[in-house]
Amino acid sequence: MIHHLTSPVNTVVSAEQDAAPVLVNVFLRGGADGLHLVPPVGDDACYRARPSIAVKKSDALRLDDMFGLHRDLAPLHPLYQSGELAIVHQCGTAEESRSHFEAEDYLHHGGFQGGGWLGRFLHQTRTPADGPLTAVSIGSAVSDSLRGAAAVSLRSLEEFTLPDKDPALRGQLAALYGKAGGALGLAGGQTLQALDRIEAVRKSTTGAKNGADYGADDFSSGLSLIARLIRAGIGLRAATIELGGWDSHFTQLTLTGGLMPRLARGLAAFHRDLGADLRRVHVVVMSEFGRRVAENVSIGTDHGRGGVMFVMGGGTPGGKIIADWPRSGLIASALEGPGDIPVRHATHHVLTPVLKRIRRDVDMSKVFPDLPKGELAV
Repeated sequence: MIHHLTSPVNTVVSAEQDAAPVLVNVFLRGGADGLHLVPPVGDDACYRARPSIAVKKSDALRLDDMFGLHRDLAPLHPLYQSGELAIVHQCGTAEESRSHFEAEDYLHHGGFQGGGWLGRFLHQTRTPADGPLTAVSIGSAVSDSLRGAAAVSLRSLEEFTLPDKDPALRGQLAALYGKAGGALGLAGGQTLQALDRIEAVRKSTTGAKNGADYGADDFSSGLSLIARLIRAGIGLRAATIELGGWDSHFTQLTLTGGLMPRLARGLAAFHRDLGADLRRVHVVVMSEFGRRVAENVSIGTDHGRGGVMFVMGGGTPGGKIIADWPRSGLIASALEGPGDIPVRHATHHVLTPVLKRIRRDVDMSKVFPDLPKGELAV
C-alpha cells in the first residue's frame, strides 16, 4: 500500500536503502588484452607468439605458478593478496564475429535480447521505493546494459539539480507532491529528497575518504563520483562507467602503458575510499572481447575471443585466478579460429554469483534469457 506523502522529503529513502547493495559495472571499451593485463608468465608458447610485446617476467607481479599481474596494475596486487579481488581468464561471450559493435551489443544485452541484462535485473528486483538515481551511467549516455531500467547519465553532481534556483520552488514542489499522494507523490518525494542529498554532497568540503588517492583523469573522477553517490544514501543500486581506448592494433605497449595505471589507480582509490562500505558494493570489470595470441606486424594485437574479468568487493571470494589453461600452453593446436584463446568461462557465469549475492531470490533465467545456466565460484 502506498500512503499519501505529508512530508515527502523525510519519508522516501530509508536506512535500509542507504545500506542496500550496489553493483558497479566497469566496461573496458575496445577489447582489452587479457594476456597483457594478466600475463601467463609460465607459458613459453605465449612468449614465442609475442617476441616484442610479451610481458617480461620481471614486469609481472606473481599471482601463482602460471600467472602474474602486469606491474602497471600494481595497486590491485594487494587487493588480490588480501582476498578482495578475483580474476577470471579465458572469459567472454558466445558472440564470435570479433566485431566491436556486435560483441558490445551481445555483452550489454546479455545475448540477442531487447533491453540490457542489468536493466532486466533491476526491473525484476525493483521496489516501490526506487528513486530517480537507482541506476546511473557515468558519462554522456546511459549504458546499453541498463536498457529497460529507469536510468540517468551523469558527468558531475551539478547535472542533477532543478533548473530554477529559486528556493521557493523547492517548497512549492514538496507541497504539490505531498497533496498528490500515490505513485506521483512518491516519485516526486523521492526526487526532491535525492536533490537535497546531492546538494548536501555538493556543498560538502570533504573529499575522498580513508586517504584515497584518485587520479585527475575522467575514469578516476567518475569512480569518485560513484563513491560519493553511494555515501549520499540516495538509493543507488547500479552504476556503470567506461574506460575506453583498448583497441591495441598498433604499438600496444605504448597504448596500454597509459591505460593500465589509470585503471589500477582508479579501482584502488575506489576501494580505499569506500572502506567498510565495499562489503556491499560489487565491482565487475569486463571488456567486449580479448586479443589474438600472436602479435601483428604493427607491434600490436588484433581482435580475439577470450579475455579477462576482475571481480572486487561485495564478499567476493578473491585471492584466486580462475583459468582452464591448456597443458601445452598457447600453441597453435590449443587456439581457435585465427589464433584466439578459446572462451572457457561465459561472462554471464561470472556475473551470476555476483547478482545472487545482491539478491538471492533473483531469477537468472529472466536476467539472461536463452543463455545456458551456470556460475563460477567468484
